[in-house]
Amino acid sequence: MDYQILISFVLSVSALAISPGPDNIFVLMQSLVHGKKYGLVTVAGLMTGCIIHTSLVAFGVSVIIQENPNVLLGIKILGAAYLLFLAFKVFKSSASIAMDNYHIQKKTTIQLFKVGFMMNVLNPKVTIFFLALFPRFLFSDTLSEVIQFYVLGGLFILTSFVIFSAIALLVETISSIIQRNKNIGLWLKWLQIVVLIGIAVFILL
Repeated sequence: MDYQILISFVLSVSALAISPGPDNIFVLMQSLVHGKKYGLVTVAGLMTGCIIHTSLVAFGVSVIIQENPNVLLGIKILGAAYLLFLAFKVFKSSASIAMDNYHIQKKTTIQLFKVGFMMNVLNPKVTIFFLALFPRFLFSDTLSEVIQFYVLGGLFILTSFVIFSAIALLVETISSIIQRNKNIGLWLKWLQIVVLIGIAVFILL
């Protein structure tokens, strides 16, 4: 078992989770407008949805690898290409972080959990992202691919849960920093670009 690969995976996921995106911005706004509890429930829904995507990738890709190991190279190339495409989309996007949408409808905690879950499950980009990321971070020659994918999925969920929960709990501090530092969005934007390109190069090499 190669623990360095797992550490690299956790660091990559951490950088991506910190970078502003629709999920963590949604968590931030729910916490800011309605309270930390609502942000944490949203996080729980989002992370539960990741289990579905992990299962789809684990069983789908593992079967492909077992039937034709050479296909893994093609998956890695397509995965790297997709990550480079995401980096390009981030480059073309705005670096500003919108904090002025206070007209957010209040929902019950159960409703918010469902919203977070459905936001994740119904987003095919999450499965594509997992497909692009996970095969390159297989870390053992003895464990089955299914187990390794679930370990990676568990690390992805745990890492994202910790960071997203921190966003919910530290919402006042984070919103204050964003409002005081107008360039923070630009720094986070380039962090995401560097991470995506770095992972793509790592996959190809």
